[in-house]
Amino acid sequence: MEYERKAYDELLQWQREIRKKGSLLNRISKQAQNKMSQLIPEKAQNVITEAVKKMVTAVLSGSNLLFTNDFPKTYSLEEKETLIKEQLDKYRKAATVEGAGTGAGGILLGLADFPLLLSIKLKFLYDVAKIYHYPLDQYDERLFLLMVFQLAFSSDEKRIETLEMIENWDREKERLVDLDWQTFQQEYRDHIDFVKMLQMVPGIGAAVGAYANYKLLDRLGETAIFSYRMRYFNNLKSIRAE
Repeated sequence: MEYERKAYDELLQWQREIRKKGSLLNRISKQAQNKMSQLIPEKAQNVITEAVKKMVTAVLSGSNLLFTNDFPKTYSLEEKETLIKEQLDKYRKAATVEGAGTGAGGILLGLADFPLLLSIKLKFLYDVAKIYHYPLDQYDERLFLLMVFQLAFSSDEKRIETLEMIENWDREKERLVDLDWQTFQQEYRDHIDFVKMLQMVPGIGAAVGAYANYKLLDRLGETAIFSYRMRYFNNLKSIRAE
């Protein structure tokens, strides 16, 4: 099918982009980000850490998840990805409104944005898994969601490592029984620290918050689409090999 051929070529290109070594600009940006992170109040850092820890715990336990699935059973990749893009548009709008609202409120509301945005991102990932009709009552499927999240919001080195795990998920899920949530939250925090600090600045917080949340959902959406696309094509290869 034309859609699948194009999708597979796009997937290969996306994988190549992730594997490229960080450019000089990326390395300089990372150094600047590390210095800026030192300026973030300890209270803000603690809020992020605690929010991520709770999210990881809730996902792995399944305590915050409704296992009902209202999405229709679809068969083609195009149908699945059309549904995903519809959901992404919905959650992206919600994140944008939420970012503008909390960004307009200064530091206190800015801190409230972290757990709220995590919740929006997580609900989107749950919907993606449900569109593919993967059984989220299974631990390894919930663990996969966190791998997708980590792939979206990590350093170049960690992204390459996580990509390889997702590419070989059928093998990796057998040995990956838990998640190092401390590394997980540190990678996430380092990825969003700078822009989230700007969100707390009076006068520009609302605009920064809206734009940042839109782009963060955009990145998560792209990563989720390609991650589940990998599994789709890997499953096709397995079926054909049989």
